[in-house]
Amino acid sequence: MTFPTNPTICFAHVAYRCAERFAERGAPFPHFEVRSLAELEARIGEADVLVVSGLWRNTLPALSPRLKFVQSLSAGTDQYDRAVFAQHGIRLASAAGANANAVSEHAVGLMLGITRKLFVARDDQHKKFFSGMKGDFAQREDELAGKTAIVVGTGRIGARLIKLLKAFDMHVIGVRQNPASGTAGADEVHATSALPGLLPRADFVVLVCPLTDATRGLIGAEALAAMKPGAYLVNCARGAVVDEPALITALQSNAIRGAALDVMMAEPLPEESPLWTLPNCYLTPHTGGETCAYEINVLDLMMENIGRLQRGEATLVNQLA
Repeated sequence: MTFPTNPTICFAHVAYRCAERFAERGAPFPHFEVRSLAELEARIGEADVLVVSGLWRNTLPALSPRLKFVQSLSAGTDQYDRAVFAQHGIRLASAAGANANAVSEHAVGLMLGITRKLFVARDDQHKKFFSGMKGDFAQREDELAGKTAIVVGTGRIGARLIKLLKAFDMHVIGVRQNPASGTAGADEVHATSALPGLLPRADFVVLVCPLTDATRGLIGAEALAAMKPGAYLVNCARGAVVDEPALITALQSNAIRGAALDVMMAEPLPEESPLWTLPNCYLTPHTGGETCAYEINVLDLMMENIGRLQRGEATLVNQLA
């Protein structure tokens, strides 16, 4: 594949301001930005490079013989059909690592929100209710120190999350597909297949793994039943890693103490979902990866990969196709 020396880049996202950030760094290549699927379908034929995530459709390559490289805006890549990329000779790279700081910090924020009762305090503020000190241990604030956290997924996000949790003096158990790949700083590391036996030990089960065939529905009714009643589930991975109906049942019956979710099966979360109003469920609207630095981080990856393609190098950063 001959890659152009002056490629035209299409930035496609409903909210991210990639073109603005690109202009701030001098915009060395021609570019344009679209905000909807209709706009993307209309203009995809003008682009050599597409920077995209949620607006991607596997029908787009058929509309653009010119397209040579897709830089995903997301670390998750289950929306991309690799066979389509192979068929059209298009290269693909993910944004893995671009949100490592954001997601790991978001997960810690959810854990602190739970233990320090920050969500409850915010609700009380809106009610103009000053709760004061609590004698009931079940209602009192708690500490992360001394607790055990299972971190499922020990890639770049998971490794940084483990580092942060160790700073809170937690005992951290890492879970990954191949434990021989290293501990990522955890006190111990185990294969994903060992998770059922580990769950009873956890005060927090934190999901930061990719969505794959192996992780889809990983936390279902059996896993939730294996967790102790005082444990919390934190999901900053993908909604489909958790069996949502089973989680709702577990929360309604207090089989676990609570859940903090940044991702759900359907997004936006349907109005009729019980998750909105369950008192032991804490929600954020899939903002775990959001940060003012995100576009800059992705542009760094994009520019490195464009440089590699122009030099005829075979391997891209975060290469998928």
